[in-house]
Amino acid sequence: MFVLIVGAGRVGSAVAKRALAEGHEVSVLDEDPLSHERLEEIDGQTWEDAGGLFTVGTALEVDALIEAGVQRADVFIASTDGDNTNLTVAQVAQRRFGVGNVVCRVMDPARAAWYAEQGLRTISPTRHAIEMFEQALGLGS
Repeated sequence: MFVLIVGAGRVGSAVAKRALAEGHEVSVLDEDPLSHERLEEIDGQTWEDAGGLFTVGTALEVDALIEAGVQRADVFIASTDGDNTNLTVAQVAQRRFGVGNVVCRVMDPARAAWYAEQGLRTISPTRHAIEMFEQALGLGS
């Protein structure tokens, strides 16, 4: 399976390393060349020696998405630190490039819910944190 991850922060890089370790082909796209450092050391190998791909570019530019492999992606994960970027590039991957499995991180729970209703698979870490705090406080039980 070919996995394209946009955003090599803590979340994106962790998912990328896990997917690569489990035998998937993984490409990461990030605008910051230094974010590559989060991908180093996969079982004693560099990211590239372990089979990973890394592209420096802006996800909002179609050429960067194509260079990173969006046209052959089986899975597309949008995990930058910006909701607008994630929502936009996830829809581009889904609608323009026909990627079947698109997952988008959205910090704003209301926006995540609305986009999910429109057919975009969203994950909201903020919603998850709220639910955990409510559970810890015994609310809603």
